[in-house]
Amino acid sequence: MIYLDNAATTYPKPPQVSAAMQRALRMYGANPGRAGHRMSLRTAEAVFQVRERAARFFGAPGPENVAFVMNCTQALNMVIKGAVKQGGHVVTSCLEHNAVMRPLETLRRRNVITYTEVQVVPGDNDATMDAFRKAMQEDTCLCVCTHVSNVWGIRLPVERIAALCHAYQVPICVDCAQSAGILPISMAENGIDYLCAPGHKGLYGPMGTGLLLALNGASLDTLIEGGTGTASESLVQPEEMPERFESGTANVPGILGLGAGIAFVQRMGIQNLYEKESRLACGVYDRFKRSGKVELYTPRPEPPYFAPLLSFNLPDMDSEETAAKLDRHGFAVRAGLHCAPRAHAFYGTLDRGAVRMCPSAFTGRAQTEAFADAVLQIAGGRH
Repeated sequence: MIYLDNAATTYPKPPQVSAAMQRALRMYGANPGRAGHRMSLRTAEAVFQVRERAARFFGAPGPENVAFVMNCTQALNMVIKGAVKQGGHVVTSCLEHNAVMRPLETLRRRNVITYTEVQVVPGDNDATMDAFRKAMQEDTCLCVCTHVSNVWGIRLPVERIAALCHAYQVPICVDCAQSAGILPISMAENGIDYLCAPGHKGLYGPMGTGLLLALNGASLDTLIEGGTGTASESLVQPEEMPERFESGTANVPGILGLGAGIAFVQRMGIQNLYEKESRLACGVYDRFKRSGKVELYTPRPEPPYFAPLLSFNLPDMDSEETAAKLDRHGFAVRAGLHCAPRAHAFYGTLDRGAVRMCPSAFTGRAQTEAFADAVLQIAGGRH
C-alpha cells in the first residue's frame, strides 16, 4: 500500500516514536506529579522535557505555556468555549473544520454568541484581510481560524490576521491541524494568543495526543476540572498553566512519543519538509492539469499560498467511488467531506465531496508518480 492520507494522520511514524513510547512503558511507568518517589520524579522530568521542546518549537514564552491534550479538537473546544462571553461575537473563516464550526454553532444555538464567516480569497491576502477587517465588531471577543484548510491546502495569512486582531484588542486562536510540523510557526513572531495542534499529523506523534499553547491560560474558563497534583487542598481549579488544563493522569507514552516526533521534524527541517512535499503535490497537480481528465479546484498548490495537499475529483464519479478504486490499486487516500462542509461549500463540492492526497516525509516521487498514473488510468476507464 502507498499511503497518501497524511492529512488525516501521518503514517508510518518515525521509528524513534515507537521506541520512545516503549521506553516510557518500561522506564516511566509512574504517575508524574502524583508522588515523591524516584520513578514518579523521573517521569515528571521526561514529560517536562517534551514540554520544553514543544515551547521552543512553537516559539512560546516558556514550557508553562504548553498544555498536553487529547487532540486538536479538544484544544479548540477548550479555547472557544473558554474564551467567549455571553452576547459576544466571534470571527472565523469560511474554510473551517467542524472542530471549529460545531462549537461555534452550538454556542450560537444556545444564544451565547453570534459569529461571522469571513470569505477567504485564495492567492489574494489583501482581499482576505479586507474581509476580516470588515467582520470585526465592537462586541467581537475572539477570532478563531485555520492556518491551512484541511481540504484545499489554502494558507491563511495568520500573521496579518493576528496583527489586525490585536489592533482591535481581540485574541486570536489558530487551528494548526494542517500546518504544525509543515510550516514554520512562532507564537511570538506571528502574534498568536492560542495555538491548537494535533500530535499525530505533521508532528509525527501518536494518535491521542495534542497541544494547547496559550499566552494567558488564566483568561480561559475551564471545561474540565480535577486532580492536577498541585494545590490539592483547594476545591478550585488552579489558574496557572499547564495544570489549569491538565486534570487527570497524563498520557505519558503518548507525550514522549510526541516529543520524539517533534525531534524528528526538527532534525529533518521544517523548510526542507515543506519544499519536498510541495514539489510532490505540485508534480501530481501538473500531471492532472496536463491530462485534462481530472477536476481541479484550486490553483497550483505551491508556496506561499498553499500547503502540500491536493483535493480533486474525476468527472461523473463520486469521490468515494474514486477512492475505493484507488484502494484496489493500492493507494490510501481520503474522500468525502473531510469533516469540513464549509470548506466544500466554498468550491461547490458539498454534494459529492472530493478525493484528497497528501504526501509526508516518507513519500517519494516514484510513489506520487504511480499515484498519478493510477488516477489517470481510472479516469480513462482502465480500472
